[in-house]
Amino acid sequence: MVFGRQLAAAASGQGAAELGDLPEWDLADLYSGMDAPELKRDIARAAADAISFESRWKGTLAAEAERADSGRLGEALAEYEALEELIGRIVSYAGLIYAGNTADPQRAKLYGDIQEKMTDASAHLLFFALELNLIDDA
Repeated sequence: MVFGRQLAAAASGQGAAELGDLPEWDLADLYSGMDAPELKRDIARAAADAISFESRWKGTLAAEAERADSGRLGEALAEYEALEELIGRIVSYAGLIYAGNTADPQRAKLYGDIQEKMTDASAHLLFFALELNLIDDA
């Protein structure tokens, strides 16, 4: 029964003082903080760039692939990779911040807001993998 009480105390937040100060990830290599201007800038940039990418490339990949050396499929791939890297960076930061303290409502809100915005941005990129898979290997 002692084990059950310990689990209940841990789940309710009681007993946290017994653990002392827990380590926290240094995420400064990603962003300086939850309210960092760079984070806000990157979120806005990812959303805008995803829409622009879709407008520019949707429905064109097969034709670009047929042009072989004169086509711009490589350019599209490079842009896609850069966008995926940016979105991944943002989502990774939000996930790690949240995982560091899931009881913090500010972290939970940041995580939820970023998940929503990056899901919306990623929706504009779905066509790319679908169109790329339709291109013949010949």
